[in-house]
Amino acid sequence: MLNKLKDILAYRKQFISLLVGVPSYEKYVEHMMAQHPGQPVKTRKEFFCEAQDARYNGKGGKVSRCC
Repeated sequence: MLNKLKDILAYRKQFISLLVGVPSYEKYVEHMMAQHPGQPVKTRKEFFCEAQDARYNGKGGKVSRCC
């Protein structure tokens, strides 16, 4: 029962992240390790700031517009 609850919470987190347009850092790290093993992996903060810049045209992780 506890494992099933953990799975549900993990899927919930993934669903909400995708719903608001935040890509998964863990998936990014998995991809980099599998497909680009010699290249450096961004930190969680760098990854998030880049995602924010791409989605909201933010500067340094700060949102400059809402739509």
